[in-house]
Amino acid sequence: MSAVLARWPAAPALRFTPARAAVLLAALAVLCAAALLASAVLGEYPLSLGRALAEPASADGTVFFRLRVPRAVLGMLVGAALAASGSALQSLLRNPLADPFVLGVSGGAALGATVALALGLTALVGPSLFAFLGSVAAMGLVLAVGRVRGSPYAALLTGVVFNAFAAAAITCIKTLVSPDRVGEILYWLAGSLGYEPPRTLAWAAVLQLTCVGVLWHQSGRLNLLSLGDEDAASLGVEVDRTRGIVLLAASLSVAGAVALSGLVGFVGLIVPHVLRLWLGPDQRLLVPASALGGGAFLVLSDLLTRLLFPLFHAELPVGVVTAVLGGPLFLWLLRREGVRG
Repeated sequence: MSAVLARWPAAPALRFTPARAAVLLAALAVLCAAALLASAVLGEYPLSLGRALAEPASADGTVFFRLRVPRAVLGMLVGAALAASGSALQSLLRNPLADPFVLGVSGGAALGATVALALGLTALVGPSLFAFLGSVAAMGLVLAVGRVRGSPYAALLTGVVFNAFAAAAITCIKTLVSPDRVGEILYWLAGSLGYEPPRTLAWAAVLQLTCVGVLWHQSGRLNLLSLGDEDAASLGVEVDRTRGIVLLAASLSVAGAVALSGLVGFVGLIVPHVLRLWLGPDQRLLVPASALGGGAFLVLSDLLTRLLFPLFHAELPVGVVTAVLGGPLFLWLLRREGVRG
């Protein structure tokens, strides 16, 4: 295992132990709880937490339980999905700059939602269902090509090509629809968190807990895959099976997240990268840490969109905020590593 960790640049000299993992994950869990509480209490409309808890039927209780808590939970689920998937894919590809959207899932979701919005099919169920169907269709295509070619890189290349095709198709659709439809499409593509009903949140939680749990279960094998296919196989890893499981779990996780939030960038790229510099590349710790860190990051970013409402007199899409925060931070990290190198 030490040989695996040594191949990653700028990794601190930390060893995985159950005690260390428990302490670090507990600290990140506390951060998530604080982010959820802040998101539920703070906002453009000030409320009393005590009154909301004591009188759920009051105005404070309605805002707290029906609007802010569901939105904060949605942000936690989406952020956890994107960051955990990003961490697993970066390990699988042995590239810390890999993004969960390279699988083509985002392109499929965006195309599905765009077609539905353009045709006015979202009156009853919203764009989420069509986005999820589009992402699953794209995932099936990408994984099928990867299986035929016998290489995860073929699947990823297919994902990149499909994303390019989807972007071209979306541009074509935007030129043909009315300005009102274009506004809906652009807002969805920018990435935003809405107010999903409890049933939707429950299904999303089941999906994400399952997918992230699978990625965590495969984290030890992901560490060994970082040695290379031959070395991992000699250590007892079923290389093709492990890759297939990781790609499928990551794809489903990202599909569920994108269907509910649109295209929220930088979470799956910047959060695992920052945590890797702090914790090292061991996926047994990095996958759950990324899930917790990604959830907290997206919840706090969404809170910022609401706190900035008086300044812009409009609520910015959370994808804009994550890009504004994540882009400069990522460039600073790249420069920092370059100076080190």
